[in-house]
Amino acid sequence: QVQLVESGGGLVQAGDSLRLSCIVSGDAFSVYTMAWFRQAPGKEREFVAIIAWGSLNTYYADSVKGRFTISRKDVEKTVYLQMSSLKPEDTAVYFCAAKRLGWGTADRDYNAWGQGTQVTVSS
Repeated sequence: QVQLVESGGGLVQAGDSLRLSCIVSGDAFSVYTMAWFRQAPGKEREFVAIIAWGSLNTYYADSVKGRFTISRKDVEKTVYLQMSSLKPEDTAVYFCAAKRLGWGTADRDYNAWGQGTQVTVSS
C-alpha cells in the first residue's frame, strides 16, 4: 500500500499556471499508475489525467487536454500536474490517486488517494 500527499494548490487568476505535486511513500512507486482527479463544489469527482507505470503513456480529459501536463519522477516518487491557461471552471479540490499495475480513468479503479489540494481560479 502507498500513502499520497498532494501540494501546490492555491488561488490564481484566470490564465495563470500552477504545478501540483504528489509525493508517494510506501510500496514501489515505479509499478503504480498515477492519476489526478478533481472535485468541484456540488459535483462528482472527475478524471483529469493519468500516467502509466513503465510505458509512461498519458491520457487527459478533454476539458484539460492541451492545457495540463502530467509527469512523474520515479526516483523522487513524485507525480506532477502542470496546469496552464487556468480557467475559473478548473476550480476544484485536486486529488492524486495510485493504482498498482494496470490502467483506469474511473475513480473506482483506485484504492489509494491523497487528501486533496484546493485550486481556485478567479476570473
